[in-house]
Amino acid sequence: MASIDFTKVRVLDRVLKQGFLPRRPEYREVVAAVCYRHKSNGAVEFLLVRTRTGRWTFPKGGVDGDPSAAAAAAREAYEEAGVRGRVEPLAFTCYLHSKNRDAHTVDAHLCEVLHLDAPRESYRTPRWFSAEKAKQRLREERPAPYAAELERVVDNAVLRVANRHS
Repeated sequence: MASIDFTKVRVLDRVLKQGFLPRRPEYREVVAAVCYRHKSNGAVEFLLVRTRTGRWTFPKGGVDGDPSAAAAAAREAYEEAGVRGRVEPLAFTCYLHSKNRDAHTVDAHLCEVLHLDAPRESYRTPRWFSAEKAKQRLREERPAPYAAELERVVDNAVLRVANRHS
């Protein structure tokens, strides 16, 4: 039995109270790699990938026999974006995600990109974006509650990266 993560409970309760979800989602352990790099001017950029339907997102997927959630995030970053990098062992935030009308929380791990290879999934087309442009791309074709969740992830990542490198 999984332990209760009260941060996830708060995220779910907030969205349920808004009436966006008809019921509490089933538990499934899903992780995202919030991949970033520093530009020479000190700005932070985020690497997003495309879904099969063409929306921009963070590399993410289930923890499928991986030794840890961070290892799963590293695997997803490599498979979907060709990223080799440093993944933080603990998630810095979680967010609500919906796929095929099934909502679940996603634990987001920061991943500092050290090297990029071609992704295993060629349709992903990884691309770098500034924080503001990443938020804009993540809002596209998403209902407002989910778009707000992804914007919050980018904002939290910017703060976390700034604190790590100060």
